[in-house]
Amino acid sequence: MKSIDVEQQFNSLIRDVRSCEICSEYLPLGPRPVVQLDRQSRILIVGQAPGLKVHKSGIPFDDASGNRLRDWLGMSKEEFYDPKSVAILPMGFCYPGKGASGDLPPRSECAKAWRQKLLAQLTAVELTLVIGQYAQAYHLPDAVNSVTDNVLAWQEYWPNVVPLPHPSPRNNPWLTRNPWFANELVPKLRSRVEEILAKPR
Repeated sequence: MKSIDVEQQFNSLIRDVRSCEICSEYLPLGPRPVVQLDRQSRILIVGQAPGLKVHKSGIPFDDASGNRLRDWLGMSKEEFYDPKSVAILPMGFCYPGKGASGDLPPRSECAKAWRQKLLAQLTAVELTLVIGQYAQAYHLPDAVNSVTDNVLAWQEYWPNVVPLPHPSPRNNPWLTRNPWFANELVPKLRSRVEEILAKPR
């Protein structure tokens, strides 16, 4: 297939994703899919679903969670928001609304409709960051443990996949209880990201 045809198919797929309304009746603020990707993306970030602030801005990780995640990765905003470097595909593309203890889980319709189609386009990805329980349940199907256990076992997936806790400020108690994460894993993660971004395109 000609490269121009592949690019046209990719662009058509992204337009379809951005105009998706398959679960609009369940979304309190209506659909607003928030994704970032390019066929040349080298790092894939898999989160849960956009929060309220991200829904309003339309920019992924445009919040305190994003600030912490970029710190973990040692990335500037310019690097982070370059789709040729970083693809961002949460498990749910739209803000799901509030629950009793934080945001509701990502809508399952999203992954069923789009995930495999989009992942098939990301043939240049060298590192996948899998954040939180819903992302880990999908991308680490053999890992039936808690998020803590999955992150503790990060060496089993290294260097191509890294399970991470959620970078939300709500997770501060977890980070306090698990100082090994910042002391051991974060430096390795920063080095791996730097290595990938340093490669010529």
